[in-house]
Amino acid sequence: MLKNGVLAGLILLALAGFLWWQASDEDESGRAVRDSGPRPVAVQTAAVERGSITGWAVFTGSLSPAAQFDVAARTGGRLDELLVDIGDEVKQGQRIARLDDEEEVQQLEQARAELAVARASLAEAEASRDASRRALSRTRELREQRVASQSELDTAETEARAQEARVQLAESQVSQQEAAVRAAEIRLSYTDISARWQGEDSSRVVSQRYADEGTLLQANDPVLSLVSLDPLRGIVFAAERDYAELRIGQQVEVRSDALPGRTFSGELARLAPVFREDSRQAQVEIRVPNPHGVLKPGMFIRTRVRIESRDDVTVIPLDAVITHGGETGVFRVADDGERAEFLPLELGIRENGRVEVREPAISGRVVVLGQHLLSDGVPIRPADEETAPVMELEQ
Repeated sequence: MLKNGVLAGLILLALAGFLWWQASDEDESGRAVRDSGPRPVAVQTAAVERGSITGWAVFTGSLSPAAQFDVAARTGGRLDELLVDIGDEVKQGQRIARLDDEEEVQQLEQARAELAVARASLAEAEASRDASRRALSRTRELREQRVASQSELDTAETEARAQEARVQLAESQVSQQEAAVRAAEIRLSYTDISARWQGEDSSRVVSQRYADEGTLLQANDPVLSLVSLDPLRGIVFAAERDYAELRIGQQVEVRSDALPGRTFSGELARLAPVFREDSRQAQVEIRVPNPHGVLKPGMFIRTRVRIESRDDVTVIPLDAVITHGGETGVFRVADDGERAEFLPLELGIRENGRVEVREPAISGRVVVLGQHLLSDGVPIRPADEETAPVMELEQ
């Protein structure tokens, strides 16, 4: 029992000594922390610069043909031959398809035959008219010599007038048959389907085929679709804020994800005068020259329009801008280089990760990484610009 009591006493004595040592160590650490103050926050900074900056209005949309129309059959019939297909170039007035023309050829031959009959009838009527005129002339002479009676003269005059009427009728029949021949020729010409359009472009490209050879077409059924590829029309939509800055004739930069690294020039051609109620956006049309046919209708495009440019202005990285205490501004490195101070700013044009500072005047360096851990007057430790970015910051 005595041995057990001594052992317990030694254990309690050792535990008390350990607790006293731990408490004294914590007290010294606390005093060191209080004496040293808050630990500096590691941040990255960038210099405030002077330079030029340009404001852009950025839009997305797609390309469409500047002109597109469907070539349709003007008469019904079987499509015997298709002379062009998708991707082929078509000249103005070129024949692109042919319908079965057997019936139209037969109708034309019949109309020509009926015209020949009408002309023969006219010739016969003219001969009879000439004969009646000679007979009337002789009867008048005989009447003057009192050889022919008045009734014979009246009969000759009546016959002459009747023959004149027959000639007029025959002439009308000839005109009617000539019109029938022209109509038959037109119907026959409709079996040759040609591409004709209004515009200065002399050629277009087949974009779609609606019918194959052997298809029975009705009048006005589409056969092919033709598009103009130069220029193209870029269709984008502008919000109210950007719309006010747009003007007809402004130059536009056009890019397509399908052609990375390439920039095309365009011109703002049309502005819709109304906004869509569902989106509050207005349609904008851009004329995009495409002389080499690189761009294609339907491509997604990204466009931007220069709306403002300023020279010799104060510029800072956009990454430095934050909202702090309900105000927009930056944390600037104080003159002593050891503290951060918040400075509210009036900002202007933004471009490529930079932003213009309009008010107030600012110089030196601003914090671009780590500012979310800062407050006004907090000590900072700017990271060496040549070192890797700070991945984790301690407060």
